[in-house]
This record gives sequence, structure tokens and C-alpha cells, in this order.
Amino acid sequence: MLKNKKIFIIGLFFVIVLGIITFLIFFQNNEVEALSKYGSRGSEVTQIQTKLKRWGYYKGNIDGIYGSQTVEAVKYFQRKNGLSVDGIAGPKTLQAMGIYSSSSSSSGTSSNSNDLNLLSRVVYGEARGEPYAGQVAVAAVCLNRVKSSSFPNTLAGVVYQSGAFDAVADGQINLTPNSTARKAAQDALNGWDPSYGAIYYFNPATATNKWIWSRPMTVTIGNHRFCK
Repeated sequence: MLKNKKIFIIGLFFVIVLGIITFLIFFQNNEVEALSKYGSRGSEVTQIQTKLKRWGYYKGNIDGIYGSQTVEAVKYFQRKNGLSVDGIAGPKTLQAMGIYSSSSSSSGTSSNSNDLNLLSRVVYGEARGEPYAGQVAVAAVCLNRVKSSSFPNTLAGVVYQSGAFDAVADGQINLTPNSTARKAAQDALNGWDPSYGAIYYFNPATATNKWIWSRPMTVTIGNHRFCK
């Protein structure tokens, strides 16, 4: 009887230990899949570094190692994009960077795709001959208008607002954008704003509206002057 009791206790102990080990392995694996953080390595970290370096947040080497420089760059990106500043590239931060896992919702992807297509057509119609940073800046202006209380609160509303964009008025909005325009639109959607918060832009060589000349300038890129 005593022998059977000991066997039962030993067996119960091993079952509990096995359960704890299984839980820890499951938890750790889920944590790795859910986010990249200090000490992480791999292709996702490389994507993060590549994007942040392109947008000017990250100055280090693209080595796929989530070190202190990557942590600071992620924090910088999070601050600029209204995210929780913890230096960890969790689901929301990765989504803001345009890095999607297989668990991303189809509805969110569909919405992002619609905005990307429309924004790409604006960039192509308005700025396809401009430097790349200037194309991103044009896309950023559209997004800055969505955030501004002075404009419609949807991208479609901003783009199709009466008299807002020449590309809409002359039909160039319906042209098929090239890969550069799509890339510029995606960079703007992911947080790069070379316009420095501008909500207007114009070509000084052709502009005749006196009011637009009175707007405070943020930067000039190519043929466009950006202003608030």
C-alpha cells in the first residue's frame, strides 16, 4: 500500500514537472513569434532595420541583430507615430512599419491595400517626375490632411475633395501607378514624412495663387515647396 502511494506521488510529480516545461516552451515560442526585441535575431529584425534606416530613424548596420541602436530607433519610430514607447517591435509597431505576419487580419490588410492603391495613384498623378523623397512627401501631405481637423477624415475624402488635387481634376488620378509610386505611398503610410508635417505643396514656378505663397514653408524638394 505504501509502495503504491509512493509510486503515485512520484508519477504525479513528473506529470506536474512535464506540464510546467510544456507551458514554458509554449509561452517562449509564442513570445518569439509575437515580437522582436533586444537580443532577437533574424529576417524580421533585418526588415525592421532596413525600413527604419530608409526613413532616417536608424543609423547602424543592417545585421539582423536587435541591439541597443535598433532599440533606440524603434523607440524613436514609436514616439513619432503615437505608439507605446518601449523599444519592442510588437504587433502594433510591426503593423505601423508595414511588416505583417500570417496572423494579421484580412480586413485590416484589405483596408491598407485600398489606401495604398489610392495613395499610389495620387503620387503618380501629382509627382511622378519628382525625386523619390518628394514623392513620399506628396503622399505624406495627403495623410497629414486626414489627421487635420481642417480636412476630411478619410483618405478618399481628402483626395477627392473639390479642387484639392490637379491629378483628380485632369484625370491623371486614374493612371496606373508604377512601382516607385507604390513604394513611396507605402513609405508614407509606414510613417516617413519628408514634408515635416506639411498639409500643402505647390510649384513655385507655376503657382499664381497669392494665398498659397503666404503659407509657412517646411521644406522644398524638387519642384515642390511644402508648407503648413
